[in-house]
Amino acid sequence: MKVLYGYKDLRGKLADPIVAIGIFDGIHIGHKRVLKRVLNSREPGRDRVVVTFDPHPQTVLRQRKRSMRIMSLEHRLCIFEKMGLDATVVIRFTDFIARMTPEDFVRRVLRGIGARKVYVGRNFHFGQKKSGDIETFKKIGKRYGIDVITVEPVKKGGKVVSSTWLRKLITAGDIEKAEKLLRRPVSVLGTVVSGDRRGQALGVPTANIDPHHEVIPPPGVYAVKADIHGKLLDGVLNIGFKPTFYGRRLKKRTEPRIETHVIDFAEDLYGRSLEIFFIKRLRREKKFKNEEMLKRQISKDIERAKKALARKDVVSKIKKYKCL
Repeated sequence: MKVLYGYKDLRGKLADPIVAIGIFDGIHIGHKRVLKRVLNSREPGRDRVVVTFDPHPQTVLRQRKRSMRIMSLEHRLCIFEKMGLDATVVIRFTDFIARMTPEDFVRRVLRGIGARKVYVGRNFHFGQKKSGDIETFKKIGKRYGIDVITVEPVKKGGKVVSSTWLRKLITAGDIEKAEKLLRRPVSVLGTVVSGDRRGQALGVPTANIDPHHEVIPPPGVYAVKADIHGKLLDGVLNIGFKPTFYGRRLKKRTEPRIETHVIDFAEDLYGRSLEIFFIKRLRREKKFKNEEMLKRQISKDIERAKKALARKDVVSKIKKYKCL
């Protein structure tokens, strides 16, 4: 899959592209419906393209310090490629882009890409202060020779599937319901960084994960699959503040740590990228009176994780979309 940045002078780099536009954060089943319309447009000689934005527009518009995105750009690009798209155009979302009128967006961005057919979701808005809706898009598109096709949203239990809903489920720890909106387990793409080696001292070495500014579930212990060297290995992951060791006021942590113990695996993973798939939440994080009690609980967590990860459908749900 080709990855192109910006929207200027792309006409020679894309072959009469059929385009889907959106942030596609999380790439849930609603997003997939739009993307599959592009993928199913098998017109010889035409590139099937997704146009996406980075950083997340809300980070710029609301000047948020924390990232709003469920998935990093790297993670989204991986899944776009897995789905079979020919190219992704990444547009840096800036104040300049935010101030574009709907007509400016069509004239500058879509004509710059060379798009003549565009698929968007029914609730798509664009241009300054989201002033452009679907009807506006179709009218402007007609003037510039662009066919705008709308795709109906996907509903679950009568509710429209959205990135906002998905984000709320993940941050609440309801990963099993979030999985239904994704049709794949919730996953985080991150890099193994140095830690305080508490796990190793307890006899359960852990890999500390920097999650690339992706949304993570709340503190707790989870049964996970870790993609290492292309193999899906069983693991137990803890997200939290290590209250057993850092409970006192002066030592209390302000940011949660993500630590993964890969079962029956001893290789050093420092500096490597891992994709972690959340299969089941086992329990909340809690403070133990001493290290011995914590070790006994970790042993129980490992056994519970093994049972949860033994389901036959776990690997099949992951393999289609895993990135590494």
